[in-house]
Amino acid sequence: MNLGPPRAVATLMALALSTFTFVTTEVLPIGLLPLIAADLHVSPSAAGFLVSGYGLVVVVASLPLTRLTHRLPRRLLLSTLLGVLVVATAASVLVSGYGTLLGLRLVIALSQALFWSVVTPVAAGLFEAPVRGRALSILFGGSSLAGVLGVPIGTWLGQTTGWRVAFVVMSGLGLLALAVVATLLPTTPAGSSPADHGSAPDPGRYRALVVTTALAVTGAFTAFTYVSPFLTDVSGLSEAAVGPVLFARGVAGVLGVVVVGLVVDRRPWLTMTVVIVVQGVALVLQFALGASAWAGAATVATAGMGVAALAAVLGARVLIVAPGSSDMASAGMSTAFNVGITAGSLIGGLLLPTFGVRSTALVGAVFTGAALAVALAEPALASARRRTAADGSGRSRAGAP
Repeated sequence: MNLGPPRAVATLMALALSTFTFVTTEVLPIGLLPLIAADLHVSPSAAGFLVSGYGLVVVVASLPLTRLTHRLPRRLLLSTLLGVLVVATAASVLVSGYGTLLGLRLVIALSQALFWSVVTPVAAGLFEAPVRGRALSILFGGSSLAGVLGVPIGTWLGQTTGWRVAFVVMSGLGLLALAVVATLLPTTPAGSSPADHGSAPDPGRYRALVVTTALAVTGAFTAFTYVSPFLTDVSGLSEAAVGPVLFARGVAGVLGVVVVGLVVDRRPWLTMTVVIVVQGVALVLQFALGASAWAGAATVATAGMGVAALAAVLGARVLIVAPGSSDMASAGMSTAFNVGITAGSLIGGLLLPTFGVRSTALVGAVFTGAALAVALAEPALASARRRTAADGSGRSRAGAP
């Protein structure tokens, strides 16, 4: 797959490594909670706030930080954000108290909130328009691999050698990404790249895309947050089998990102709609057939493929319909995505005591169905003069570019 010049490809790989590092760093404490809690003499619930507090900061800070830094050169900004990741993660190794570790985690969360707003248009701007979707599939492939490789390997490393060693490794990976980005990323001013603005800007379609994102991700995480008890209590799998199923889910997610990368440049709206259908059907079948061990595992993996592919296609579509700057539009999408994660986990938790864990798949499917309805209505919400490339053709229905 010929994307572009070697320098651009190398920079893209470094940006993909940075998405891998940020996502792994965010989620890694989940696998190391007992070790961190015991070492710092806090309860597991307090240690869990190292992840939930992190996510809350990302939700709240994305839009204001993006607005504040809108005019900064992209290479300087991304290098600074990666530098914060490297230094704060390395400093986490030296802490002796919970409060200091929490403070450092929230600092990293601030850098990640801004990172997700900037990295998509920066990566897209390295390549010509016809291959940007494929480039973004590689970028988001890094975050998908975080669940498949980063968190399991980081958890194993932390359990084997101590949680601080795992944080050292993450800091080292961030330093590698920083070195390449600071060296190879072009020094273009903010707003000068064609990818810094939507190719077919449309406020109506953008608003529909934000709502679709929040609903679809809420559906995905209503089911996924409690997937472990679903697999053991409903599907009858042993606890030892949950890990392999989650690994298969991660592999399916990477496959979904790859497939999306092959088609999203030609039919972005249709690709998004199909991905939402895949997720919705998988969740319906998970509810209906989940009592079977094989069906439960297969539907969980398919749902994982759907949400991973959705993240990739949304990154490509926001660069088409962004009504203003791409970084502000990406910040809105990042906020919607994280709102969906938070809402899904809360809704799943409310369902458990009254309706049981099996209901999480059904309610997740309902939210996904609502997302599909908004996605199908999106073309009708387009501005009258812009029923255009957001559908994938690159031309308006009247034939204008």
